[in-house]
Amino acid sequence: MAQQPRFLDEDPQETREWLESIESVLNSEGRPRAHYLIDQLLDFDVAQHGDFYGRVTTPYVNTIPSDRQQPYPGDLQVEKRINAFIRWNALAMVLRAGKHSGVGGHIASYASAAVLYDVGFDHFFRGRTEQFAGDLVYIQGHSSPGIYGRAYLEGRLSEEQLDNFRRETDRDGISSYPHPRLMPDFWQFPTVSMGLGPITAAYQARFMRYLENRGLKEHQGRKVWAFLGDGEMDQPESQAAIALAGREKLDNIIFVVNCNLQ
Repeated sequence: MAQQPRFLDEDPQETREWLESIESVLNSEGRPRAHYLIDQLLDFDVAQHGDFYGRVTTPYVNTIPSDRQQPYPGDLQVEKRINAFIRWNALAMVLRAGKHSGVGGHIASYASAAVLYDVGFDHFFRGRTEQFAGDLVYIQGHSSPGIYGRAYLEGRLSEEQLDNFRRETDRDGISSYPHPRLMPDFWQFPTVSMGLGPITAAYQARFMRYLENRGLKEHQGRKVWAFLGDGEMDQPESQAAIALAGREKLDNIIFVVNCNLQ
């Protein structure tokens, strides 16, 4: 990191006046007002002369400041409790499967993205109804244990099936990754090998837009969600997917990249 320049105080009296002004605001109106004034000064400097060397952090383009956030629509305590159950189910399933020769599974992928998935399931993903075709969700392949853990909590999978994780060929088990052919009643899209999820999600969103533009299917505001790993974004298919979505101006696809730095 470049060292910040040091300046000699050529006007100590002016410096004291500025500091006394800030101190006065702190005493009379509190820290939030003082911080706001300082931020305004820095923003003014950036607007007039470009980047300001002394600013340590800047807001992201798509970040909502905490003071402008809407109240959370759910019950945080209940959702945290459910999230803990799901993470425990996923962890226990993988560890128990690891006791069998040649069987293993991923733990960190879902654990690092658990909140992303739970908020999506609880508040964003819309299921299919008689009037609505439903959103489409491409699950990151290595996060499948967490999806199984949620399904067990919902009663969609049995304990026996979780015990037979990655042993679905010779018993009532479940596949290691999203696999519609092996589990047609559970998985909708295959997302492994890495890079398969983003490129197929982009083409799915493009095809949905094609059907809408041709009047073959009603536009319902459906979304395509693709949960991806940070390493997965290095795959050429992933970069091609972003280029395709941008070139086609698709606004019906959302990439959620889990940066767990594995």
